[in-house]
Amino acid sequence: MRIAFKISLLLLCTLLTVVASAKENTKMTREEYIKTYAPLAVEQMACFGIPASITLAQGLLESSNGNSELAVKANNHFGIKCSNSWTGEGYRHDDDAPQECFRVYNSVLESYIDHSLILMERKWYQSLFELDMK
Repeated sequence: MRIAFKISLLLLCTLLTVVASAKENTKMTREEYIKTYAPLAVEQMACFGIPASITLAQGLLESSNGNSELAVKANNHFGIKCSNSWTGEGYRHDDDAPQECFRVYNSVLESYIDHSLILMERKWYQSLFELDMK
């Protein structure tokens, strides 16, 4: 059942990527971002127990409704920087310091999953798991 769930998430991500790619030349509104990625945030809530509202709100803010350079060029919707443990591709972007390294994801789904894993692993986010998911 867990494998079927992951496959469903991957298919959803592929669909969302196609929808997002179709809007490449237009800016996404907040409402469009929510409509597009709310199902993904809800899936993350079911998998990881992080309230979808928290995930979606952070994605909205960090990615400027999916329009930021990081979201468009690196599928990075949460501004997640490279770390010593990151072995994937990096994207250089000015942030707190010039040309910082940010993680590059193959899909928005990967960005959402990595965000969930980071929230689960870091103790300063543990209070999120005490919130009612709804």
